[in-house]
Amino acid sequence: MRLVGERALVTGSTAGIGAGIAVELAAEGARVVVTGRDRVRGEAVAATARERAGSNGGDATFLAADLAAEDACAELVDAAAARLGGLTVLVNNAASGARGDAAVAELATSAWEAILAVNLTAPMWCCRAAILHLRAAGHGSIVNVSSRQAEQASRGLAAYITSKGGLNALTRSLAVDYAADGIRANTVSPGYVLNDRRDAELDDGRRARLEGMHLTRLGTARDVALAVVYLASRESETVTGTILGLDGGSSAARGLVLG
Repeated sequence: MRLVGERALVTGSTAGIGAGIAVELAAEGARVVVTGRDRVRGEAVAATARERAGSNGGDATFLAADLAAEDACAELVDAAAARLGGLTVLVNNAASGARGDAAVAELATSAWEAILAVNLTAPMWCCRAAILHLRAAGHGSIVNVSSRQAEQASRGLAAYITSKGGLNALTRSLAVDYAADGIRANTVSPGYVLNDRRDAELDDGRRARLEGMHLTRLGTARDVALAVVYLASRESETVTGTILGLDGGSSAARGLVLG
């Protein structure tokens, strides 16, 4: 197991990509704290993670959290470290979607501030609290979950795109500032990731258009999770300050639709 002995906090992990990350970390032997606002879903993810871990030393537990406030982020990190007996991995996955987002000329300040608060400021708060624990452990890995939108923008998502671009920059800053403490920081940048709820009724035409944006198949939450496992493990000890694209090769191709 690649993560035996590691202790991980994954924000926004009650569903989707975050849930996939939490489950895969536990399957590789890490002890994991699942977080989010929905206790029922969070407990279910933790149970799935424990089942995948089996007897390999991995484990998972749930802590309810709302990352909208500075104190709440610090309290979550400290509570996770207390429950796990320390902290060596922080995955900032929690994100606010496009509700209220728009092009700049139509964008309300309240929507801008709300999206940046969850997608950029909360990860900074969590990192600030986590660094104390990572230092105490003698090593640590911070993985920020960004988006291809930071480099290849879609229309009408000014706040979301800006927040993810800022998250990429935060990663580089963390990598430079804390390398001497044995702390690494990296970003994973997914493209389109299939979602069970959103894509439950994906018709053939839309699937073909989505597949046309990729050189490979469409991505899944497990694809993202496996990349996070690598960056959280000692296998990536020389990797820091990077943005790992998980976009099926779309960033290498000319235009949005291939063919």
